[in-house]
Amino acid sequence: MKIDRSGFLVGARYIATPNCDERPPELDLQIPLLVIHNISLPPREYGSDDVIDFFTNRLDVNKHPYFTLIADLRVSAHFLIRRDGEIIQFASCNRRAWHAGVSAWRDRERCNDYSIGIELEGSDADPFSDSQYEKLAELAQAIQAAYPIKDIVGHSDIAPVRKTDPGPHFDWTRFLAMIEKESA
Repeated sequence: MKIDRSGFLVGARYIATPNCDERPPELDLQIPLLVIHNISLPPREYGSDDVIDFFTNRLDVNKHPYFTLIADLRVSAHFLIRRDGEIIQFASCNRRAWHAGVSAWRDRERCNDYSIGIELEGSDADPFSDSQYEKLAELAQAIQAAYPIKDIVGHSDIAPVRKTDPGPHFDWTRFLAMIEKESA
């Protein structure tokens, strides 16, 4: 896997989100943070295009009662890794995706400004698939090759009062070992 100079994963399916904008110019693409999330819509249901519709502001709020609770949110991520391992990109890594919300890392606020966000199709209640770990490790490696990533964290690390993802079923030891193995 490779991230090209324009911030796109070569060969990934791209679906443009309106929920992104330019990063602060002083950042000069010095992006030190990778944030791992989980998402499923409706909660704990997998395989539909509801997350795609949510990230592109096309979610049919009449489709499920939960959707009325999130109807006015405007969020996205750079990437979504589905349960089968498919990677979908929504925004160039060179742009600011709206994935972190109110957040801080190492006494620096506004994590969206200087991070890349990856959503795993999943929830706090369910384990992630082997395919997701494999693709996440490969994608993280590609991002690290393209940007000066210093830290890889969960959404819960940058917004601990608000968020719990990627959740208790995310195996950090396994994931980090996979990155180490692939970089060796």
